[in-house]
Amino acid sequence: MSDSFRASLDYLYSLQLFGIKLGLENIRKLLERLDNPQRQLRIIHIAGTNGKGSTAAALANVFQVAGIRTGLYTSPHLHSFTERVRVATQQIDEAEVVRLTDEIRPHAEELRTTFFEFTTALALLHFQRNGCQWAILETGMGGRLDATNAVEPELCLITPIAQDHGAYLGETLAQVAAEKAGIFKPDVPVISSRQQPEVWPVLQRRADEVGTDLLRAESDYDWTAAEETLSFRGFGCELNALRPQLQGRHQQQNLALALAAVSWLRNAGVALPEAAMRQGVEQTRWPGRLEWLPDDVLLDGAHNAAGAQVLADYLAEKKLRDLHLVVGLKADKQAAELLAPLLPFVRRLYATRPPVDEAVSPEFLVKLATQADVSAAAYDDPKMALQAARQQRQKGEILLVAGSLFLVAALREMLLPETELLSISS
Repeated sequence: MSDSFRASLDYLYSLQLFGIKLGLENIRKLLERLDNPQRQLRIIHIAGTNGKGSTAAALANVFQVAGIRTGLYTSPHLHSFTERVRVATQQIDEAEVVRLTDEIRPHAEELRTTFFEFTTALALLHFQRNGCQWAILETGMGGRLDATNAVEPELCLITPIAQDHGAYLGETLAQVAAEKAGIFKPDVPVISSRQQPEVWPVLQRRADEVGTDLLRAESDYDWTAAEETLSFRGFGCELNALRPQLQGRHQQQNLALALAAVSWLRNAGVALPEAAMRQGVEQTRWPGRLEWLPDDVLLDGAHNAAGAQVLADYLAEKKLRDLHLVVGLKADKQAAELLAPLLPFVRRLYATRPPVDEAVSPEFLVKLATQADVSAAAYDDPKMALQAARQQRQKGEILLVAGSLFLVAALREMLLPETELLSISS
């Protein structure tokens, strides 16, 4: 990492002192000062609680195989800020981050922009200047007042919605769904994954209000999943016996949403051949989410109750038991709800603090585990927790790291020799 890149990151991360500022006025002013680069792009906008990143990665891979130059904007990153901004699936160069930061900074300082507003503008400007025809944008949090909502997309996607970030998005599932549905625009079709029953009326009401079509999983498109294959049908397209690398039935749902989006775009005249759909989906990777490393280590950034349930379903499907779980949570997470579905699969729990400003006390996580008759110990340092788990497990027993993506990233760096470049395709 160069000194100039480190200085740029220090500046960008200092913008987090402004906190989370939900609203579109600032980002619109900033984009206006940059000559509105988003207006030169055809955009797919993705909101939801879980699955946004893998859905976006699959889309980017399909476009790449089809030969369509595409930008991808996701968050958070695992190891390097450069993972957030990709062109043709490749991370932005550190030197380009420095150049764009220097260019945008005077405007940002006048407007007092937040970290996410700045990085959204940086991504859109990078895409426009690098000849992208399309951009795939993942919302940061929510949707209605998210900085990415300043764009005018051609298609919106909604991944599964669950309760998360209650202080900002609402305490009920209906309130969260209403915030996510804030990305809906007049005459811009919306394609949604499967949702919990109380979500559908909220999404449909918003679609009716703005005057657009809401296209649903299991009615407008569908898929069937075997243990290692996926078959898709919808919008005049049928693909059978796909063999994705992504693990878990929830990832098959995310891939099906990506395929639904591509199928809809094909009908709208975008040149996305079926061969590109198949290859793009099959080669998609999304590190840190149900990712197997050597020596029986499983990583998963299950950071909310819904994600933990998805992980538990995967463990049950694969008949994985007696796990050694290294876990750490940010302070805004509901620890009991997150741990409950996982503890039945755990032999021993190693509670620690992820590298964030505020974390759930490891001692509290130990208390929850012992109440469920699971042996547990607290470690202030993630490295110590990892070392203890590796020492105490027996040959053939699985070590699971879960709870916070920040924890997954920190331990992934300890377990793998190279992490600066993170490929999303095989």
